[in-house]
Parts: sequence; structure tokens; C-alpha cells
Amino acid sequence: MPDDSPILTPRLVVSSSADAIRFYEAVFGAKELERYTNPEGLVVHAAISIRGAIVSLTDAHEDWYPAERPEGSPVLMTLTCDDPDAVAQRAEEHGATILIPVADRFYGQREGRIRDPFGHLWILSRTIKKMSPEDIRRGVDQFGKHKQ
Repeated sequence: MPDDSPILTPRLVVSSSADAIRFYEAVFGAKELERYTNPEGLVVHAAISIRGAIVSLTDAHEDWYPAERPEGSPVLMTLTCDDPDAVAQRAEEHGATILIPVADRFYGQREGRIRDPFGHLWILSRTIKKMSPEDIRRGVDQFGKHKQ
């Protein structure tokens, strides 16, 4: 990892780091920082930067990181972007699944949710209106009333 790496870096276990890096470059504008492979060609570590945030990747391997995991990822990453609609469209074109379409939300964000082709969940988000905590609480209360 680069010397100026953040204290906490998520590491994504994927079926193919090379494919994942291409996806994240095409969809999120990621930049590859480094990649190390073992003699068999498996990526044991790669690092990318997405808008200044560093994400690490590794190929799934039965001895280190098995690919089998429960249905659905327990981790949800939020990517703040200028145009979540365009990013969601690019993601879908590159094999992601739209789970929640991008729309304006009552808490002042324009956002949606995708599952990338490697099973990881992403919120694509942009602030459209600065909201006070009180405004958000009122919105949460109203949202809850609509769900009942």
C-alpha cells in the first residue's frame, strides 16, 4: 500500500481483481495504484483510488479468501459522486444490478443502490439540499408513517 494510506482500508474479495479493477475504472473513474500477483497469476493484493479513497482488492482463493459467502453483502459502501444517475447507468452497462433506482430522497440526497458484478453493494449519492438534523428526523417520521 502507498505510504500515505488511510488507517482503515476496505479489502474486497473478488473472483477476478483484474475484471473488478476494469469495472471500477470504467464506472467510478478509479485509478490503479498497485497490483501484486503470485506465480500462478492470482492477484494477492491490488490497490485502487476512487476519488481519493483507497480500496484494496484480492482474488478469491480457497486457501486465503473463499469466494463462497452468504447471499447479499453485509457491507454497504457509499460513493459520493457528482452525477449518481450517470454512474448508475454506467454501472448497469458494465454488469451491475440496480437495487434501488437513483432518486431524490427526503434527507437531502439524490442516491440509489447497486450491486456490482462481484457482489458488493454501493450507494451512489450526491447532496442536493443541506438538511438540519431536525428536518431529517421529521422526514424519517413521515417516511415511517408511509410504511405502516
